[in-house]
Amino acid sequence: MNAIAWNGCHFDPARGGHVESWFLKLNDPAGARALWLKATIRNPDARFHAGGPVAESWAIAFERRHPPRAAKHVVPYGQAGFSALGLDLSVADLRWREGHISGAVVGDHHAVTFDLNYTDPGPALVPLPSRRMYSGPFPSSKFVSPAPDARFDGHYALDGHRVEVTGWRGMQGHNWGRRHAHRYAWGHCNQWNGHDDLWFEGVTAQVKMGPVTAPPLTLLCVSHRGVRYLFNTGTDLLLRARGEFDLRRWRFRAENGLATVEGELEADAPDFAGLRYDNPSGPPTFCLNSKIARGRLRLHVRGRAPFETETHSAALEIGTHEAHHGVVLVA
Repeated sequence: MNAIAWNGCHFDPARGGHVESWFLKLNDPAGARALWLKATIRNPDARFHAGGPVAESWAIAFERRHPPRAAKHVVPYGQAGFSALGLDLSVADLRWREGHISGAVVGDHHAVTFDLNYTDPGPALVPLPSRRMYSGPFPSSKFVSPAPDARFDGHYALDGHRVEVTGWRGMQGHNWGRRHAHRYAWGHCNQWNGHDDLWFEGVTAQVKMGPVTAPPLTLLCVSHRGVRYLFNTGTDLLLRARGEFDLRRWRFRAENGLATVEGELEADAPDFAGLRYDNPSGPPTFCLNSKIARGRLRLHVRGRAPFETETHSAALEIGTHEAHHGVVLVA
């Protein structure tokens, strides 16, 4: 399946308990700024929460040495538009088609406007090891990256202050399921010092199956010189991939017959934006979201000398149910 197919909407209004998001992030070449945009469908499970489905638009502008500034807008689902055939959606003033997003997200305190084009000639990143996991009940949250190594051009503005975007690097993702993952760390970076041909994405997550919380599983992917090293087989998940995280840092390591990768992503509290993600069922998940995290990556491909590199332009999201996480909630 190509990016268009992986971006199709999975929401069925006749069924309760669903959350689905399309998101993108982009970083400037100097590592000083980043932008995050997201569109979400949230339909509560009537057994836990009253109300009907809603659509949300989100935006966060990051600028180093300044607090993240965010905007969020919520409308009834019937006033938004989504397509099962691909990325073709509208939420309030946001319009998003394959390779182009424009409009605005206007919140209570800030407004972010944007007109951006993006391209990614490579295939989608499909991290789960079996296609059946994308149609079956486990895991409760599915995720793909239809454009894992995108290039952006255009502009955006925070409260009227315009920023030009030329050749910024980033990605576009899509996730859906009955609820947000119970506890997780997710990261992405395609802007590493001295390595234009390197990108990384991965996650360590715990899911709940009824009252039982499963052990954390780690999925990692590294692309170097056009070759993808995907650590996601059953053996990788159970024995050869490891991740651990707290409220500020995620560390990871994995190996297979082709390569070994290890590293970490971290950010200080002021570089995180705190977001409240209401779940269709149960308590909310708090997403600690940074797009200007620092990181280290070491890659050893069999038959080549290993190398290590760093970044100050990584995406790092920590999902937690801890209300006292020490990060300012901005949306």
